[in-house]
Amino acid sequence: MNDPTATPFLTDIKEIQRRAREHVMKGAVTPQYKGDLKLTEKLLNEALATEIVCTLRYRRHHYMASGIHSQSVADEFMEHALEEQEHADWIAERIRQLGGAPNFSPEGLLMRSRAQYAEGVTLLDMIKEDLIAERIAIESYLEMIHFFGDSDPTSRRLMEKILEVEEEHADELANLLETLDPQKAPDTSKH
Repeated sequence: MNDPTATPFLTDIKEIQRRAREHVMKGAVTPQYKGDLKLTEKLLNEALATEIVCTLRYRRHHYMASGIHSQSVADEFMEHALEEQEHADWIAERIRQLGGAPNFSPEGLLMRSRAQYAEGVTLLDMIKEDLIAERIAIESYLEMIHFFGDSDPTSRRLMEKILEVEEEHADELANLLETLDPQKAPDTSKH
């Protein structure tokens, strides 16, 4: 049954123990890590900046929302702001785990962010700007997920987890936009 010529699934336990002691100060980054640490740190700091910008934009929209439907929409904006902040915290922690430094500096924040900081004037403008930002995040995070692939499965899974929430945000915002402005509803008669 057991093929003695087959390559064992795991490296010899003594070898794993030796390697674990070899570079102990590298923390979570073991010799098995196949990613490009510098590029990974750069990409994760871009994602961090994106999440910070989105947090700030959602918070502004929460406080600036006005009009007949504003309270429920403002509540949605705050919920999204809190979730975006949580994403930023997760990303910062991952950067640190990889031996990097999360960049929280306000200087250059918009340059590092993939999303824009568009304030919007009306409630509909705010929803639309937030939806655009979510779509940018979705596309950017999909690219990062493909980049991380099998070389950094932890960063890939983190971005997949965040992507799932960003897609939920986009869906909620599209529904809000359709509810508040039925003229913006997609034409489904052609499908």
